[in-house]
Amino acid sequence: MNDIWGDILNEVMKLVKERKSVRLFEDKSISEEIKSEIINAAFEAPTAGNMMFYSIIDITDQELKERLSKLCDNQPFIAKAPMVLVFIADYQKWYDIYKYNEIDARTPQEGDLMLAIQDAVIAAQNTVLTAQSFGIGSCYIGDILENCEEVTKLLNLPKYALPISMLVYGYPTKRQIDRKKPQRFEKEYVVFENKYKKLGKDELMQMLKTRNEKENLSKDEAESINALYKRKYDSDFAKEMNRSVKIYLDNFRG
Repeated sequence: MNDIWGDILNEVMKLVKERKSVRLFEDKSISEEIKSEIINAAFEAPTAGNMMFYSIIDITDQELKERLSKLCDNQPFIAKAPMVLVFIADYQKWYDIYKYNEIDARTPQEGDLMLAIQDAVIAAQNTVLTAQSFGIGSCYIGDILENCEEVTKLLNLPKYALPISMLVYGYPTKRQIDRKKPQRFEKEYVVFENKYKKLGKDELMQMLKTRNEKENLSKDEAESINALYKRKYDSDFAKEMNRSVKIYLDNFRG
């Protein structure tokens, strides 16, 4: 029995460790049977109060895929993915249930949104690992939070529904399979016992140096950090995402 249990654990850890973001797919469709298994895996995820504060939009229309690929920071691979799901942090359904039952319910607030976001992302990760078990790669698209006015209109989103993440799925090309998974930070910089530890400059620079050495990156740390800052934190897409998220949050503030 212990050997069987060990084999199960090893298989789960193999999926977790091997999974990496995939942006190039084979020209091969995902069967409806496997697609159903991937989607159904979301429903098995932990959920606050068993209330499933999320919805999933299955994007099957090619023109809609094309439009979303442009709205999400112009990433053509999105439109080429055989399967695209948008995960919605959805408090609209429960708010409507309360109203339909003549309850004088307060409007959903930021705390309600946070619960819904947790539900949606946990459900999404279940689909990612299930897809991996079928040899299907995936990639999270956080840029779905950009261009909120157009995305809201395209997906017919009500007031208390936030498109927290989009995922694309497909059979990875051999090059993607062979591509090395990016190195993560060392455990000592991420896991703290009992209370948060604010890292000092030397520790943070060592954290970056250790990862860069394992990634065989020879760039000067200061130059690398400055480039990352401009490419990510101070980028146009980051500013647009912040603008859109503020609008979504304002909805939840009533």
